Order: sequence, then C-alpha cells, then structure tokens
Amino acid sequence: MPISRLAALAAVLLAGTAYAADLTPTGKWSGYTAGNAATPPMGWSSWNTFATNISEERILGVAEALKKTGLAAKGYRYVNMDDGWWDKRRQPDGRMQIRTDQFPSAAVGGSVGTSFKPFTDKVHALGLKVGIYSDLGRNSCSQAYPAPDGYLPKGTMAEREIGLYGHTDQDIKLYMQEWGFDYIKVDACGIRAYFPEAPQVKSGEYRTLDPLIIGWQINGTDAGAVKKLYTDVSDALIKYKPNNDFLFSICVWGAADVRTWAKDVGNISRTSDDLGPIWTRMLHNFDSASRRALYAHPGSWNDPDMLYVGYGEFDENHLTEAKSHFALWAITNAPLILGNDVRKMPKPLLDIVSNQDIIAINQDKDGNQATLAYDADNVQIFVKSLAGGKKAVAIFNRGIAPAEVDLTAQQMKLAEDGDITLTDLWTKQQTKIKKETKFQVAPRQTLIFTAEGPHRLKNGLYLSEMPGRVNPAVDGVTTRQPDPYIFRFQTWGSTRGNGAHPQYAGWGGAQTDFTPFGQSLRIGGKDFDTGLGVLANSRLEVRNNGATTFTAEVGVDDSTLDTSRPVTFAVYGDGKLLAKSAPKAYGEKPETLTASVKGVKIVELVASNATAPNAQPTVVTWGNAALTR
Repeated sequence: MPISRLAALAAVLLAGTAYAADLTPTGKWSGYTAGNAATPPMGWSSWNTFATNISEERILGVAEALKKTGLAAKGYRYVNMDDGWWDKRRQPDGRMQIRTDQFPSAAVGGSVGTSFKPFTDKVHALGLKVGIYSDLGRNSCSQAYPAPDGYLPKGTMAEREIGLYGHTDQDIKLYMQEWGFDYIKVDACGIRAYFPEAPQVKSGEYRTLDPLIIGWQINGTDAGAVKKLYTDVSDALIKYKPNNDFLFSICVWGAADVRTWAKDVGNISRTSDDLGPIWTRMLHNFDSASRRALYAHPGSWNDPDMLYVGYGEFDENHLTEAKSHFALWAITNAPLILGNDVRKMPKPLLDIVSNQDIIAINQDKDGNQATLAYDADNVQIFVKSLAGGKKAVAIFNRGIAPAEVDLTAQQMKLAEDGDITLTDLWTKQQTKIKKETKFQVAPRQTLIFTAEGPHRLKNGLYLSEMPGRVNPAVDGVTTRQPDPYIFRFQTWGSTRGNGAHPQYAGWGGAQTDFTPFGQSLRIGGKDFDTGLGVLANSRLEVRNNGATTFTAEVGVDDSTLDTSRPVTFAVYGDGKLLAKSAPKAYGEKPETLTASVKGVKIVELVASNATAPNAQPTVVTWGNAALTR
C-alpha cells in the first residue's frame, strides 16, 4: 500500500471526530438483507471434486444426483460451478467467452459467440439453482496457483484477464441477467497474488495489479479498497437482479478486516483460507467462524468453506469425523455446500448430510448462530436458540481421548428447577433431565441435541440468546491484531520455513457471554454469565422482537487494560435517546439501565468514551442485557 494511503487510513482510525459520526444512532438496521439468504444456502460446489476440470456433463450429472438421492428435496438446491469455465475475454468488446469443449451447449454462435443460458436453463428445469465463479482482480486463483489439470484461459494477456476488475458492471449483467445464474462466488486472488515480484508477473505472463491484500499483513492490506470493490459487485447484483433472487458469496478468506463489513455487503463470507480433508484443518476453519456469532444474521452468514464430507478424514471410513464436521457446520449456521462427488456418495455419508433434524437446526428461521457456552482445549459446548423456544446443543470433543462432559441448564440458559427434554438428533433418543446431566463423548465426536424446557428468563430473551438480531454496526476495533488460532495446519503441503502463524485481522470483535478477548464478563468484581462484551466507542443495533423493556447492567469490564477512560452507556429506540448512564470508570460497580422499548423496531446500544482510542482499547460489558415483555 502506498505510504500516503496508509497515512490517510491511520488518520481516519485515530481521529476522534470519526466516532461522533459512527456512533450516531440511525434507527435503522444496517446489516445486509438483499439477496436470497434468509437462511444459510445449501447445495454443491465443483471445486473439491473437479478443481478446474469441470464440464457440462459432470455438473449436470451432479445436479441430477441431487434430485435422485433426495438431497434436493432436503434443501440442497444450489449447483455451483467454480473456477475453470472460461475460455477468454473477447477483444475489443470485453465479452466473456466460455470453454465450449467442456460446455458444448454454450456454442450458440452469432454476435455473442458463447452463452451459458442453455446450460442454466437445464439446471433450472431440474428445479435447482445454479452458481458461477469469478474473481475481484483481473485474473483468477487458478491462474495464480495453477491446478495440475491446467485448464486455464487462453489467448493474449488481455484475453486472459477474465476477472471482474474494470468489468464489474458488464460481467455481472452478463452472468446474472443474460445467462441467468442465481449465485456468484467472487474470489480475491486477483488482488493479492499479482504483485510485481510474483513469478508469473516477472515472466510477463500476467500484468501486475498492486495488491490490496498483502500476504495477510494487517498493516499492508487496504481493507477499505477491498470493501469498495466488493460493494461495487453488490450494487451491480441489486441492479441486475432487482427481484433479489441472487446469492453473493464473498471469498477473501477472513483477511482485509472482512469480519466488520461483509455482514453489510454480501450473503456469505469466507472466514478462513481453503478447507482441506484433514481434521486439524477443519478445526482451524471452524474456529475462524465459531466465535463470530454477532457477525451473522438472516441475509448474511459466516462461511468456513464448503463441506469436505466424503474425502480424507471425513470419508466413509471416518464417520465420527464426518458427523462432527456436518453437525458443527449446521449449528453455526455455515452454508451447507457439499464438495464431494454426489454421483458416487456412499450411503453412510448420504445419511449424514440428509439428516433432516440437523438440517432444520441450520435452516431455523430465527437465524441465530450457536454461541459458545463452554470453551476449553478439548471440549466445547455450543448452544443455539431456535424459533419456538427450543435450544440446539452441540457437545464437541476436539481431542484424542474420551471426555466426560457435564451439560447444565445454566449453560443452555434454561431454568435449573424445570424439566428439560434432550432429543439426540443422531439416534432420536430422548433424555429427561433437571439442572444437569453427564455425557461420555468419544474422541472427535459431536453430540447434538434439541433441548426443550422453561427458560431461565421467563418473559423474554437475553441478547446473547439471539445474536441473529444483534448487529455490531461499530464494534470499536481500531487496533487490529492477528486472530489467535491454536490449530494452524499448513494447507499447501510444505513444512519449510518456521510455521503457519496467526493471520486474519480484527481480533477484538463483539462477543456473546465473553469479552472481545475471550475473558469472562466482570464489572467491578461482579461476574456475569450472560451479556455482550464489546469495546468502547461501539454501537450495536438490535432488532426488537416485540419486547416492551430493555435492561442491562453496564460498566467497564475488569479485564480491560485501559483503566483510565470513563465510558458512558446509552440506549436508543428508533434513533431517540431512551436511557443513559453516568460516566462509568474502571472498577466501579455496574449501573442498571432500563428503557421502555414498546413499539420500538430498532434498539441501539452505544458505549462511548468520547475520545479517540487509547493504545489499549477499553473493554466494556452489557451484563444480563435482555429484552422482556
């Protein structure tokens, strides 16, 4: 990034006036609602099985298999074509041309040369939807990192520039309106891999494009410019698909501060680099999404990459791992996009991905991503609130030894004195418990249940129970740090160098029931097992669910390293101030805020210290934050 651009970005981040504008209540929900993603998308993508060696015959064969196996009826309706379909960008008009050797129906001739319309018509005739792939830069990922099959665009340098850069409006109109695609995945290798020193650039094979993402370097990546390019795609999709019948997949692998803005720009957003058919890689990708519950909502979802059920450590010889992989993706509202060859799917694996009860957890209309109720090295418990009042619970043994796990009503936010019914979604067996129960969980096993019983909060919900209704419009993160992952598998094979290090900027985002840095919530010596943890100079938007009262106990969290700046907490309803605290200093007891929100559509929670951020951000807590009737 040029020095002048870095200086300008730093000025924006450090200017105190930026907070006054950002924290001004709008009375509106700013999260993304365009497109067709009220629930996480389900379907299939070509990359894991075919890489760039795709063809009309193969993709239509998978589409027909989705119908024949009953997967389409279960909700797997998107058939997505990844990298490898393009022949060239025709000159001088820039119209994209298709590889007719692999897609013979595309050879329509005339002034257009080739068209995918006959192909998309065939997929639509099966009652399915169909997706296409592109890149944000001039060139694609397969050109930067060629697959062994070598199916790459041909022709002059200009003809081989098949990405969206400089052609966004033209290409989106062609793909989505003229050709009739329903889904587009937009990768970002084109704005990362074509730097002047790249071998294929130095050799003269491709033109350089100054990288906006520099090897996941936080300070070298121009997050604002990356966001702008993706926003241009979003605007074009809305322009050429005004009926909202599209799905926009952002693939920037968790880089470029994408956590903070993808929820406002697209329908799904990759949170990590590519998944592989390896247990430790699955852990890494899962971790990248599982702590971002507040950054997903109906219309926009976290995407830890397509499922690898069917390959490697998730094949028919590893059913425990395959079931865990599927259950974890389901309960965290990840897209359920299969990547295996559905035409040859063994029945035990087909049974896993066909489990209607687990699919229903993923597709629940309330759209709450599961939140962490218990977190340790080898055992995690995730809980998700469902429409109608039930909870979904996953007990995950990440380790290599059996684990004895206590599941409590407190963890599920259910009443300790009430009768609770647990229904195992693998075996369908029911267990009646009160207060708590104990499970033996095998290595790499995930138990997944629905839980039904009286709620701890009898007349409403804690905000941490409904993350799908909370949007961190401004999360206070200005000093970005690498996310601290423990499991860091080197995807691309070599163990040269000194290892795979934490990457993906933005640690410090808003959390449910924990602080932004993973500590328990605590204000002035008082502990809270439920609430929202966020940094000061933040604004949270909350879609009201018909509640009449908002309550919270607020203050500076005891874990903060910046102990010098008092913070004021304010509650707004549809843009109007409803309640405000006194300035709260570090170590002070929490103050209770209560506000009437009857008839209010958007509640906004603002925590401000009225000044530019210190070198250490101030951590604040909205303890026991709840909407009640």
